Amino acid sequence: LPASMYTEIQRERPDGGNILTHPDYIDGNPDLIKPKKLLNPVKASKSHQELHRELLMNHKRGLGVESKPELQRVLEHRRRDLLIKQKKEEEEAKKLQSPFEKELLKRHQRLDQLEKEQEKQEDHAPEFIKVKENLRRTSTVMGDEKAA
Repeated sequence: LPASMYTEIQRERPDGGNILTHPDYIDGNPDLIKPKKLLNPVKASKSHQELHRELLMNHKRGLGVESKPELQRVLEHRRRDLLIKQKKEEEEAKKLQSPFEKELLKRHQRLDQLEKEQEKQEDHAPEFIKVKENLRRTSTVMGDEKAA
């Protein structure tokens, strides 16, 4: 606002231009009940107070918030070591496979690939070939039932 407009606004207000209104209880009127500040239930809880006290003590001692308790560090270290051991054992188990087991694995993978290729070829076959194959299957099944 330009300075001239500001001075005009101040002149129009009889209270001296104060925008905020003051509550009545500040004037010291004894008939009014003064409001009390509400307690924060989080800050009033014992666990919050204990946590706050612990944080203050750690701060005074120079321990950072990032530093973890010794027990937690040891447990994480053990978990990490256990995972590393498991990975090493799995790798050793793969290395110690006999040539026979390796050959079986290769053949199994090759058979899986052949089955997938056959499924793809069947999916790309024209509809009339699929219907004809289904008819052959049903006719052989019906012929076997009549023969029995």
